[in-house]
Amino acid sequence: MAVEKLPGRYIYDDKELDRSEGEGIEALKAHSQEVIPDPDKWLEEELRANILLTTVNALLNWARRSSMWPVLCFPACCAFELICTAASRFDISRFGMEIMRASPRQADLMITAGTLTWKMAPQVKRIYDQMAEPKWVIAMGACAVSGGIFTGSYAVVPGYNRIIPVDVYIPGCPPRPEALLHGIRTLQRKIAKRSLLQEGK
Repeated sequence: MAVEKLPGRYIYDDKELDRSEGEGIEALKAHSQEVIPDPDKWLEEELRANILLTTVNALLNWARRSSMWPVLCFPACCAFELICTAASRFDISRFGMEIMRASPRQADLMITAGTLTWKMAPQVKRIYDQMAEPKWVIAMGACAVSGGIFTGSYAVVPGYNRIIPVDVYIPGCPPRPEALLHGIRTLQRKIAKRSLLQEGK
């Protein structure tokens, strides 16, 4: 580009300036034929990584089975195995149920264990009725399942399922902590299959 130098400044030729500017524009046009990739692609990746598609049933059932609050009902000699299950070795807090409730109104899982007599049966029914819906029952041990060794007695209820609906049966006298954990996992799988259409049935 021709430049005429004057004292203290430079003066450019108008034609040369226009030609140089035109060359720059043409060069930019030649390199601008392809669309530049979207710089917000990271946003789409973040959405794909943080959006989960599910159903209302799956979400509610996940919440219910992951935070069951148990209430105990006459544990008798099965209490020792239940205490072991809640201790550090077996640790039922892994399943979100380490808080044993003192009131049935705060519980949704009843763990029944021990011999049930007909004289105590109305209280068991009352405790069950006071529990919040939805609620579940685990029959732990032979006494809860069928009356155990006392089933022949006129005073013993031959199984808690004569008084309240039982969801999971855990045989044994008494069942080991591993059996109780298996029963809890079985109940969780049963809860996972529930449908909102079954509510109230």
